Amino acid sequence: MFGLGTTEIIVIAFVVVLLFGAKKLPLLGRSMGSAITNFKKGLKDDSKNNDNEEEDKNA
Repeated sequence: MFGLGTTEIIVIAFVVVLLFGAKKLPLLGRSMGSAITNFKKGLKDDSKNNDNEEEDKNA
């Protein structure tokens, strides 16, 4: 995974826990997941709108 070994991943995880705290990590994960989901929905909606605009121009 990106050339990272087990030791590096453990150190990164430890730093993240120190920065955000163990109680905030589930909230952080949930918000990141919802942000990614909304971003993907936005991309799909944008591509649908572009397809509809192209059809209107061709008609």
